[in-house]
Amino acid sequence: RQRRGWPKPVRRRPPGRPDVRIGMFGGSFDPIHHGHLLAARTLLESLELDQVRLIPAAQQPFKTGRHGASPEHRVAMVELAVQGESGLVVDRVEAERPGPSYTVETVSTYRARWPDASLVLLLGSDAAKDFESWRQPDRIQEMAEVVIFTRGPVPPGGEYRVVEVPRIDISATTIRTRVRAGQSIRYFVPDAVAGYIETHGLYR
Repeated sequence: RQRRGWPKPVRRRPPGRPDVRIGMFGGSFDPIHHGHLLAARTLLESLELDQVRLIPAAQQPFKTGRHGASPEHRVAMVELAVQGESGLVVDRVEAERPGPSYTVETVSTYRARWPDASLVLLLGSDAAKDFESWRQPDRIQEMAEVVIFTRGPVPPGGEYRVVEVPRIDISATTIRTRVRAGQSIRYFVPDAVAGYIETHGLYR
């Protein structure tokens, strides 16, 4: 039986229109919050993507041992956050792959599964600063367009396409800190995610 969220069929564009465009939005999502969701929705529309696939990492190479919740919990929270959201899809490809989550492996998997699609790797400006130190960045760029999204003014020039998304002063670190302090996280995350965190006692 097909696992929920992977691989979800991608709607083909009518003849004469550009190839299917798939956005790849990876991260810890520890937990996912409204800032992530607003960025994903903005990028979906501004880049004219058919899907933005949110890809929770099992273990980010630069955050070894620093994840607050397990991959299973983080995937479950993303699934709750995007439930009913057209164009936003959860992908378990990294959560179910053993070892560190290297982006080049994920992009290679996507290229094999959707050989005719236009792949767009979506990177937050903070993550993009370290892109050249990632595993095989040149190969990533051969397989996918790299788009950097920023919550501030778009800097002029640069090697990559840059898109501005609405600024919301929310971070996963702040959310985890508030949970540990017994403070409310309502309006920081979707209600379903807040309920999941409380039910499972995460971040305490």
